[in-house]
Amino acid sequence: MPNIKTLAARQEKQVRLTPGHSLCAGCAEPMVVRTVLNTIEDPVVVANATGCLEVATSRYPGTAWNVPWIHSAFENVAATITGVEAAYKGLTRMGKLNRRIRFIAFAGDGGTYDIGLQSLSGALERGHDFLYVCINNEAYMNTGVQRSSATPMCASATTSPVGEEIPGKPQDRKDLTAIVAAHHVPFVAQASVSNLIDLANKVERAMSYDGPKFLNVLATCPLGWRTQRDTAIPVAKLAVETRYWPLYEVAEGRYKVNYKPKKHVPVEEWLKIQGRFRHLFKTPEGKQRLEAFQAAVDRHWEDLLKKEKWTQEGDADEA
Repeated sequence: MPNIKTLAARQEKQVRLTPGHSLCAGCAEPMVVRTVLNTIEDPVVVANATGCLEVATSRYPGTAWNVPWIHSAFENVAATITGVEAAYKGLTRMGKLNRRIRFIAFAGDGGTYDIGLQSLSGALERGHDFLYVCINNEAYMNTGVQRSSATPMCASATTSPVGEEIPGKPQDRKDLTAIVAAHHVPFVAQASVSNLIDLANKVERAMSYDGPKFLNVLATCPLGWRTQRDTAIPVAKLAVETRYWPLYEVAEGRYKVNYKPKKHVPVEEWLKIQGRFRHLFKTPEGKQRLEAFQAAVDRHWEDLLKKEKWTQEGDADEA
């Protein structure tokens, strides 16, 4: 199992994402990317959809990538990386390649939940052998903090601003992890930048399977979430402790919750430290919306525990 020392040693041996990128101060994305890449010991090829990560790591004439790397359009990173994977398989069959190479796609929530969903779904259904990592900062941060379908309800964004007409984004966020799990792929998981060892363990388990693998990783964005730049880890940790962002995996259809908070932490503890939810604490209507938000979190958590119970009981019955 990976630990901090082994991950650091691999980073020293081969720096796959170098310093010198221009991601914002306090951005969680480089921690996620380095953890994913350092967990994988085999050679890798990376495809990167348009977004914060791509823009900030590939400014001409430099690059922060020290691996084979492909910039794809917003909407087709899954098609790009699976095309490379298909070429690799063809060359292997022809005897022109004889070593194991891994194929990784990185994209944000805009390029995954929304614009790239069709491409991702097709790649999953076709059964390509690749790992897709959604670095989820819950909005289109690179283009101006517009709401995406990953944006939580009531969050203020530039295309769902708080005002007389709407209280921020009116809709609940899409459950993309469940959508991917419904494709019946070998491994699907949610992780968070607040627990990098859990993320590394999930990468390691994912890479033990042939076929499509998917990770949905919560990554704090100080700009869009309106938080302090030195709080990326504690803010993301609160999302986990309040059960807003459960850490779980679905391996071959079996659900497993990797972390169950010992005490109930109200979700407003996470919301109140973010400027995008500040309006909820100023009016009586805001209090009602906080209650609705909490009810949604509780409902999603209970549904997840039921899925874990059902799939684990199924294993017990088979035994």
